[in-house]
Amino acid sequence: MTPFEMNNQTDVTEFIFLGFSNHPKLQGLFFLVFLIIYLTTLLGNMLIITATKISLALHTPMYYFLSNLSFLDVCYTSTTIPVMLVNFFHRKKTISYEGCLSQIFFLVTCTGTECVLLAAMAYDRYVAICHPLQYPVLMSVKVCVFLVTGSWLCGLVNSVIHTVLAATLTLCGPNQISHFLCDIPLLLELSCSDTSLNESVLHVASATIGLSPCLFTGVSYILIISAILRIPSAQGRNKAFSTCASHLTVVVIFYGMANFNYDKPREGYSLDIDILVSVLFCVVTPMLNPIIYSLRNKEVKGALRKLAGGYVIPGNISV
Repeated sequence: MTPFEMNNQTDVTEFIFLGFSNHPKLQGLFFLVFLIIYLTTLLGNMLIITATKISLALHTPMYYFLSNLSFLDVCYTSTTIPVMLVNFFHRKKTISYEGCLSQIFFLVTCTGTECVLLAAMAYDRYVAICHPLQYPVLMSVKVCVFLVTGSWLCGLVNSVIHTVLAATLTLCGPNQISHFLCDIPLLLELSCSDTSLNESVLHVASATIGLSPCLFTGVSYILIISAILRIPSAQGRNKAFSTCASHLTVVVIFYGMANFNYDKPREGYSLDIDILVSVLFCVVTPMLNPIIYSLRNKEVKGALRKLAGGYVIPGNISV
C-alpha cells in the first residue's frame, strides 16, 4: 500500500452483505423459508439433546457424542441465521465490524470442533465393532469426556488464532461482502494489507483441523467395513452396519458439502450459485443431522416417541 493510500485510508466500521440482493422481490419468501429451516433445526437438535439426557437407554458414548454434535449444530446455525433473518427486512443488509469478527470466531470454532468430533465418533464406532470386548475400557467416561473436550479445544484454539489474525488486517474498502455471512476467505479478499500470514495459517489449519480428521475418519470406516464383511451371518452384518450407518451418512454429507463450499473454483461461479452452495453447507446440513439419526436409528426413534408420550422406560442397548 502506498503512503498516499495510507493517508486516504478510512476505517471500516460495518460490512454490507450482497447475498440474496439479486432478488429483492423474494425477501419475504426467503425469510419464511429460512425461518422454517432454523426452527426445524432448533427443534430437531434440541429433541436429540433432551432424549439423550433423559433416556437411560441412550446413556452410551455414541449418544453422548451425538448430543454434543446436536449442540454444535444449534450454535452453528444460531451464529448466522438470526442475522440473516433480520437483514431480510432491511434494504441495506449490514453487520458491524465487531459483529463480523464475532461471527467468524463462532463459525470457525463450530466448524473445527465438528471436524474433530466426527473423527472421535468414528473412533467410537471402530472400537465398538472391531474391539467390542475392550469397548468399556477404551471408551470409558473419562475417555469420552477427553475426546469431546479435546474437540472443543481444537476448534477454539484454531478459531482464536484466525480471529486475532483477521483483526490485524487493514481494510481500506470496499466494505461489501458477496455473501450472507462473514468468513475468513471473504475478509481476506477485502484486505489491502499483506495476507500471506493469514493464508499460510489457513492452509495449515485446513490440513490439521480439516484434512487430518477426514482421513482418520476414512481409515476408521475402511477398518469398520472390513470387520463387518468378515461377520459370517447376514443378520450380524446388518446389525453391525446399522450402528454406524447414521454417522457415516452425516460424515459424507458434512465433508461433501464442505468440499463444495471451500474448494470450489473462485472463477466461474455466479453469486446465486455461491450462495446456494453455502446455504447447503451452513444451513441445511445442521437441519439434516437430527433427521438422519431419527430415521435410521431405532433407539433414537424409541426415545423420541417416549419423550413425546411424556414418559421414559429405562433400558440398556448393546454397542
